Amino acid sequence: MKINYKSIFFLLITLFSINSSFSQTFIQDYADVVNQCSQTNITTSLTQFEALGMKRRGTSSLQNTLSWLKNKYLSYGYTATQFQEDSYTYNGSTATCKNLIVTKIGTLYPNTFVIVCGHYDSIGGTGTNDNGSGIASILETARLLQNIPTAYSIKFINFSGEEDGLFGSQHYVSSVVNATNPKMDIRLVFNLDEVGGVAGLMNNTITCERDNNNNPSTNNAMSTTMTNQLMNCVSLYSPLNTLLSFAYSSDYMSFQSNNEIITGFFETNETTHKHTSTDFLINMDPVYNYNVAKATIGATLHFAQANPSSMAVTKVNDFGVSFFPNPIKDTLNINLGSLSETDYTFSILNFEGKEVMKVAFTNAKLIESVAVSSLSKGIYLGVLQTDSQRISKKIVIE
Repeated sequence: MKINYKSIFFLLITLFSINSSFSQTFIQDYADVVNQCSQTNITTSLTQFEALGMKRRGTSSLQNTLSWLKNKYLSYGYTATQFQEDSYTYNGSTATCKNLIVTKIGTLYPNTFVIVCGHYDSIGGTGTNDNGSGIASILETARLLQNIPTAYSIKFINFSGEEDGLFGSQHYVSSVVNATNPKMDIRLVFNLDEVGGVAGLMNNTITCERDNNNNPSTNNAMSTTMTNQLMNCVSLYSPLNTLLSFAYSSDYMSFQSNNEIITGFFETNETTHKHTSTDFLINMDPVYNYNVAKATIGATLHFAQANPSSMAVTKVNDFGVSFFPNPIKDTLNINLGSLSETDYTFSILNFEGKEVMKVAFTNAKLIESVAVSSLSKGIYLGVLQTDSQRISKKIVIE
């Protein structure tokens, strides 16, 4: 939910900030993940979100949307143990609202979090753009990153209570972030709110938002740095242009007042249908939403620091190749599946991308075995390499 106050100040910020832009380069492995983003998934999520009705405090639609979200994450391979429900009430009502938090643990910095968030409540109507569009982008990002190891942990947070005054995010900051001992360490809060575009317009630019608030102002410089990185990610991994603006009136502001580093996406062509009964998919641009999702995926890979050499990206059919048992104690079995090439190397990489073991097989049997007892306990990447195929899968040594 936002009220737009765009002014010439945006241009001044752009001129100031572009000079301090963080140098980034295109990473093909990131692009390979981004290119798995599905227009069908985005449109399906928007359609399903719309069908759930108006999602305000006390409505069955809000609870039904929460259940829908949980089922989405479960279908992507997340487990109930990764879910946290943050419950609260506000404004004297007995109606309980819930934030849904889905946590993916990082490999190098498990206690430092990149938060990718958006609200799922609505007011005045179904809220398909405000903010089903942000939710659809977050869901597609979570789907594609589910099996990809990242250095930093990621929390995909679906807030309620935003439309009535940021109550969900405020409760989460006070009762979870600040109640954690020690206080939760947040690398960045990346918020998506209203990113669905306007039907019939040329929607080719996404607004990227940085902290420009004076209370407090201590994280403004770092927010500018991160937002410049976000703009670079948009350019590297999507066809969209960028416009630099400032953050306001959405869930990241609860974190901003807590002195966290924030950034965000907001549509540049702003809908006239938000908070009304006509905030429908027909009045949006789902292709634009798809392109925003691509930018979100690329940016999340960057901010959470996915290591290209350790990314289990399915670039082609994996031919039923499997590594088992998993977790492993002493011996790992390699199942060649339906792969016709029987000469291959098998490597094990740690999560710094360093090769810690490599064996070669000639005229391999369907199942070959490798002793791994000499390796330390932990999470690794197994890589089967033939002349024409490279198949990578996460393995755990106990």
